[in-house]
Amino acid sequence: MKIIDFHCDTILELTDRADCGNLRNNILSIDIEKMKRSNYKAQFFAMFVNLEEVEDSLERALSMIDKFYLELEENKDYISIATSHDEFAANEREGKMSAFLTIEEGGAIKGKLENLRNFYRLGVRLITLTWNYPNEIGYPNHGYTYKDKGLTSFGGEVVAEMNRLGMIIDVSHLSDEGFYDVARLSKKPFIASHSNARAVWEHTRNLTDDMIKILAQKGGVTGINFANVFLGDSKVSRVEDMVKHIKHIKNTGGIGVVSLGTDFDGIERSLEIDNAGEMDKLITGLKKESFTEDEIDKILYKNALRVIKDVL
Repeated sequence: MKIIDFHCDTILELTDRADCGNLRNNILSIDIEKMKRSNYKAQFFAMFVNLEEVEDSLERALSMIDKFYLELEENKDYISIATSHDEFAANEREGKMSAFLTIEEGGAIKGKLENLRNFYRLGVRLITLTWNYPNEIGYPNHGYTYKDKGLTSFGGEVVAEMNRLGMIIDVSHLSDEGFYDVARLSKKPFIASHSNARAVWEHTRNLTDDMIKILAQKGGVTGINFANVFLGDSKVSRVEDMVKHIKHIKNTGGIGVVSLGTDFDGIERSLEIDNAGEMDKLITGLKKESFTEDEIDKILYKNALRVIKDVL
């Protein structure tokens, strides 16, 4: 089985913690050695910006992008950036993993389309429109405070420009109304990179059944988030809860709308699947619940690859 994961916060940890190692080998959930054990073909690396903790969101994102490229240069025999499906395919032919560069917090563009375009020129191919705070683009689903507030007029411009450039729009963290605005405005598939099913576990970060159906109709996916707080009431992130969400999403929107967005290195480490090298546990859990090889392949790899082809 091959794996593509739409979301991790590993670069943030490597940037801020001198003690944790490097991209090749570290004490985190994701490094090259662990990904090799599970046959990863691509990892989407988020440059996460907390608007409440940084003075300059653009500068913070650029600093992490620098770290991202330094790590890729150090490990160029194993992993290379991909900014398109063709580059992804070329990396695979060379026996390398692909690293996709993403930003988690649209506030990093500081309300300017020129900053969006410059991020694109630097290789960014996915942006999570909001995190937990309002920004120039729209409102978050942090609690239900902003549930009925959607995209701003600038947010509509961002959607159009990301469509034009060929960037993946990510609605994880976005308000409910913002989700529906993106669904109405986007001409291309969009994704929820790390969100589960609200009908299985009531959390604002999870998607309603209606959202799942719309996401499927638009050709997008939702990446299963491994954080226990989005899965259920267990203090440990359990495989059986992940499978429960996957089954519900499949039954609601079809197998084509399920993908992976582990949120590794951005979540608590109380995980049955502790790191990228243990993804066989999820495969075993899916097989126990009678998922076919083809269905598992779509969840782990093929659905994500379809979005990469369609948007990038």
